[in-house]
Parts: sequence; C-alpha cells; structure tokens
Amino acid sequence: MDQHDPAPHDPAKARFFMIQAVRLSGVVLGVLGALVLGEILPLPELVGYLLLAFGAFDVFILPTILAKRWSSRA
Repeated sequence: MDQHDPAPHDPAKARFFMIQAVRLSGVVLGVLGALVLGEILPLPELVGYLLLAFGAFDVFILPTILAKRWSSRA
C-alpha cells in the first residue's frame, strides 16, 4: 500500500473553522438569552438581555474583526 503524508496544516482552514465556532457560540448564547427572556430558564431578565447582546456580538461583529485581523492582505 502506498501511504501518503497527511495534508499539511492549513492556517486558513483552521481560521475558517474558528470563525464558524465563534458564530455557533453566538447562536447558542442568543438562544439561551431568549430562553431566559421567555421565562423558561429561571434567571434574571438582565441576564437574558446580556446573553442576547453577547450572542449578537459573536454572530455579527466578532467574525468580521477576526477575519480582518487574520487577513493576509496588507
């Protein structure tokens, strides 16, 4: 059998998956915030709004910041 070396480490692929993980964590935070605001989870209302805010930040703003920071363009 011909054995090949595994694919070399691709930093772009790792960064892509990191950005997707950040987005997914933002969605999870948003859902948790909605559950708190819907009084399904017994936490203060303020916690629900904070979770929603941090979730929105993780979904919409943080991936853009990371992409710009990791950009190979000057």
